[in-house]
Amino acid sequence: MKILLLSDNHGYIDEGILQHVEWADEVWHAGDWLNLDMHQDILKRQKTLRGVHGNIDGTDVKNYHPVINQFEIEGVKVFMTHIGGKPGKYNPKIIGKAAYFKPKLFICGHSHILQVKNDPIFGWMYLNPGACGLHGFHQVRTALRFQINQGSISNMEIIEWKRHNSVLIE
Repeated sequence: MKILLLSDNHGYIDEGILQHVEWADEVWHAGDWLNLDMHQDILKRQKTLRGVHGNIDGTDVKNYHPVINQFEIEGVKVFMTHIGGKPGKYNPKIIGKAAYFKPKLFICGHSHILQVKNDPIFGWMYLNPGACGLHGFHQVRTALRFQINQGSISNMEIIEWKRHNSVLIE
């Protein structure tokens, strides 16, 4: 199962993102969609879409995506939320629910800072794909892609799109 993990597009979508959507079997989004435009672009490519809503999302997105999404795929339990914090400093409103679920992957967005880290305290892999949109302080747009097969996570790759004076360079 090939997974593309996105977050914080803030309403922005381009061919650079869609090229990676084509590669994926499933697209996961950790919130701050702003609208359902990206959502529609992904679904019309007949990709499975899983996501959560973020703090800037309106009712349209909130009606479609929950604040927490827990699921299991290919033997891997996944816990996804938008404002999850980071290892050593998790969101206190979320950490108890995540610890109870015992995921193999803990996924969040919000910070616009890409981070992949094994958390030895909770025993999960922490993933934050950064931000694939243009809004925010980040200088490089980022996402993650990886594969899941029979309980194993492999081939983790960072995707980057550079920004220069609001002109995108891929």
